[in-house]
Amino acid sequence: MFMNRAIYKTFSFKSMILPTNNSSKSFIISVFHTVLSFSFLWSLQLSGQSLTNKTKSSYPNIVYILADDLGIGDLGCYGQKTIKTPNIDKLAAQGILFSNHYSGSTVCAPSRSVLMTGLHTGHTAIRDNRGGVGIEGGEGQVPMDANSLTIAEVLKQKGYATGAFGKWGLGFIGTTGDPNKQGFDEFFGYNCQAIAHRFYPEYLWHNDKKVFLPGNDWTNTVTYAADVIHNKALEFIEKNAKSHFFLYYPSTIPHAELIVPNDEILKRHLGKYVEVPFTIEKARKGAAYGPDIDIKGYCPQENPKATYAAMVERLDKHVGEVMAKLKALGIEKNTLIMFSSDNGVHQEGGMDPEFFDSNSFYRGSKRDMYEGGIKTPMVAMWPDKIKAGSITNHISAFWDVFPTISEIVKGSSQKKVDGLSFLPTLAGGKMQKTHDYLYWEFHAMNGKQAIRQGKWKAVRLNVLIKAKAITELYNLEEDPSETINLAAKYPEKVREMELLMDKSHTESQLFPFYTEIK
Repeated sequence: MFMNRAIYKTFSFKSMILPTNNSSKSFIISVFHTVLSFSFLWSLQLSGQSLTNKTKSSYPNIVYILADDLGIGDLGCYGQKTIKTPNIDKLAAQGILFSNHYSGSTVCAPSRSVLMTGLHTGHTAIRDNRGGVGIEGGEGQVPMDANSLTIAEVLKQKGYATGAFGKWGLGFIGTTGDPNKQGFDEFFGYNCQAIAHRFYPEYLWHNDKKVFLPGNDWTNTVTYAADVIHNKALEFIEKNAKSHFFLYYPSTIPHAELIVPNDEILKRHLGKYVEVPFTIEKARKGAAYGPDIDIKGYCPQENPKATYAAMVERLDKHVGEVMAKLKALGIEKNTLIMFSSDNGVHQEGGMDPEFFDSNSFYRGSKRDMYEGGIKTPMVAMWPDKIKAGSITNHISAFWDVFPTISEIVKGSSQKKVDGLSFLPTLAGGKMQKTHDYLYWEFHAMNGKQAIRQGKWKAVRLNVLIKAKAITELYNLEEDPSETINLAAKYPEKVREMELLMDKSHTESQLFPFYTEIK
C-alpha cells in the first residue's frame, strides 16, 4: 500500500507507519489507485510480470548499496534530525521508501548470505560470524559452499558485468566462497570482515591480489579505505556504462571503528555535542594504531558522536556521487538503485545510538531479534518505473531481493528460495504476494529466534539452554516498540509461533543449532 510523499510528510513517521488502522488503510488504498499513469501500467504491468517480454539489451543496470550497521533512524527520510543525508533522502523522494523491510540477520555475514542466496537464516549457507579459516593468519570467514547459487551468478548468466566493492565476509580468496567463484567478475575491498574493523588497513584485495594503500602500515593512518573502495566502484560504473551491470556495493560505513578523515564533513560536527570519549582504557588491548595493534579491535576516539555523524554523512556523499555518475553517463533512467543496511545500529567503539535515535522508536540494536536489530531502511529508485514519492508498508526482507532481481531479468526459476519478489510493489501493482511469516535465527548469545506473522512477532531467547528458553510475543500494530509481552495472554499463539520456528529451521553441519541445545 502506498501514499504520496507530500501527504506522508504532514504526519510524523512514528504515527503513520505503525500501527496502520482501517481508516488509514482505506485512505492509502484510495490514493494508490490514482497514482499510476497509463504508460507506467503498460511498461511494468500491475501483475508484476514486468520485463518478461523485454530483450536482454533492455535489462536495467542494478546497483545495490548496503550500509554496514546503519540504524533505520539515522536517515532523514526515516526521521533523523541531526545527521544530514540529503542524497539518500533524494533517492527515497524520487523512488519508494519501505517502512517494513527487514535484514537477513542481526549481524553481518549471515545477513549478506541471505541477501546473496534468497534463503533465510534457517536455510542459507552462512548463519553466523565465524572467522579464522583463511590462509593469511586467520583472515577470512567460513566460505559459502560451491553449490550456493547467488544473485550475481544469475545475473552473470544473463550477460551482466558483475562487481562487488566493499566488505565480502563470505569466504576467503581461493575458497569456494571467494567472490570471484560466487558470480562476481570483479571484487575490490575487504575480504575479511574482521579486517574491515579498520578503516586504515595496510591493504585491500583486488580479486586475488593485495593492493597496498599509500602510507598505511597499521601505525600510520593516511589513506581512508572507504574512499578508495568508493572510487573503484565509480570506475566499475564507467567501465561498464555501455553494457549492463550489477554493482553490489557493501560499504563498511558506519561500522566501528569510529574514525574518519579530518575534513570538512567532520569539522561540521566537532564541538557540537557533549562527548563521552572512547578511551584506550575502554577499548581492548591493542586498539590503537601502532606496532602492538590488534586489528580486530576498535581505535580510541575522543569525539565518537561527531565521528559517527560524519561517517553517516560520508556514506550519504558516496551515494550521491554514485547517483551523479549514473546521471553524467546518461544511464540513470535505465538503472535500478536499492539502498539498505545489513542489520540494526551498532554500539561499538563509543557509539551512542540513543543520542541520535538511531533505531528510531524500535527496541534493540545489532545482535537483538527485536525490531531495532533487524528492521532496516530500504529505498529504491528506478526512473519512470517506480512512482516517485511512494511509501509502502509491504512486509519484505533481504531474502526477497534475489527473486525480485531474478524476475526483472527473467532469471532461472529452478532454484527454490524463501523470498517473494517485491517487483509488483516497485511497479505500484495490485498483485503483490505476501509472506505468511518471516523467520530469523541467531547462533550467538545462547541462541535467538524470531518470527513475524502479520501483526504478531515472537522472539525466542536462550534457545540453546533448554531450561532457560523463553518465548515473548508482541502485537506490532498496537506496540511497534515491543514493550508489552503478550505471551501469557496468548499461549496458543506462542505455541503456533514456536512450531513455525521449528519448521523453518534446517540443521547445518557447519552451523549446528538445535543439535547444540543443552
